[in-house]
Amino acid sequence: MPTIQTSNDIQTVITTFEVTPGTCQDLLDALEEALNAFISHQPGFVAAGLHVNDAQTRIANYSQWARREDFMAMLRTPEMRERTRAFNALCRSFEPVMYDVTATFD
Repeated sequence: MPTIQTSNDIQTVITTFEVTPGTCQDLLDALEEALNAFISHQPGFVAAGLHVNDAQTRIANYSQWARREDFMAMLRTPEMRERTRAFNALCRSFEPVMYDVTATFD
């Protein structure tokens, strides 16, 4: 489970996917399978969570990695390149962006 803290020395990646209600569940299934079978076993993986908006037009994947380089290495693997092509076929667009946690509030 992701833990959001400013003191964490980890890389946060938020990937947003633009989908249609008709493809939302298919992409969610593909993302869950990728996280369970491949991504979560990669060096530097810490945690991830999937989020869907009420209209089922957006999916967000919040993931944490030990280092930026770990995330980039995972993206460059042949298996992830193949999975990325499959994700692309199920959505209008997607964009992974790296963030630093600057503040948290309870």
